[in-house]
Amino acid sequence: MRKVSMATRAELVAAISCRYVLGGRAEKARMLDEFVALTGFHRKHAMRLLRGEREPAKGGPRPGRRVYGDDVRAALVVVWEASDRIC
Repeated sequence: MRKVSMATRAELVAAISCRYVLGGRAEKARMLDEFVALTGFHRKHAMRLLRGEREPAKGGPRPGRRVYGDDVRAALVVVWEASDRIC
């Protein structure tokens, strides 16, 4: 099998996905077989691509380290001393 570039694969996805979504079960199976043979993708991955599913968006950056004030720090020290300084 000849290698197919990623740009060509993306063009194939764009061209076939509209017909794939609207097609019946037998048509989808035939289109999927052809698409897998052309691109070399696994069937499940090809099905997800042709259905137009996207990966879930990742959240934003994680928040920075918390900075506690002196009053909170003093209360934590009292609790820490009362618990015989665990951890």
